[in-house]
Amino acid sequence: MENKVSERPHPTPALSGAEFLRWYWLKDEITELARALHLKSSGSKELLTRRIAAALDGHVFVEPTRPISITRRQLSEPLLESTVIPAGQRCSQVLRAWLMTRIGPAFHFDAPMREFFAGTDGTQTLADAVIEWHESRNAGERSIDPQFEYNRFTRSWHQSNPRGTREQLLEAWNEYRSRPVDERGRI
Repeated sequence: MENKVSERPHPTPALSGAEFLRWYWLKDEITELARALHLKSSGSKELLTRRIAAALDGHVFVEPTRPISITRRQLSEPLLESTVIPAGQRCSQVLRAWLMTRIGPAFHFDAPMREFFAGTDGTQTLADAVIEWHESRNAGERSIDPQFEYNRFTRSWHQSNPRGTREQLLEAWNEYRSRPVDERGRI
């Protein structure tokens, strides 16, 4: 029996939610589809996907509520290692600039650092943030969240093809994403 590969449909309001969820879509494509469906077109790719799938199936989508910030107070200069981080502190430019002076130009707000600041309760200091940065660098390979499907694919592909070229990677990615979820190989 021949293995028939499904053909990727165009992102149109005629799709069912289930068919829409079978495919990989670029954010531009789903943003355009949200507008065609007269839906809110802002938010993360994952949120847009859920919003569209519900609309395509005729369901009401309940927008997630944002947690109320514990405090409106945010850090401002001058900052010291002993500065206490208030609960609800955002990953701000002031904070980024200070951390770059202590850690160097490699500093960025990656998942572990965003989680650290999201979890602060008003007892941690900026010295604790610097320690967290260094400890999270030594934590080994971190998992990549599902919404970063290209990054997950790239990591897996490079592990399987250590001598592969960028062109080969992109060819494999384009082939992978052209298939529906249920017809893909594992990544």
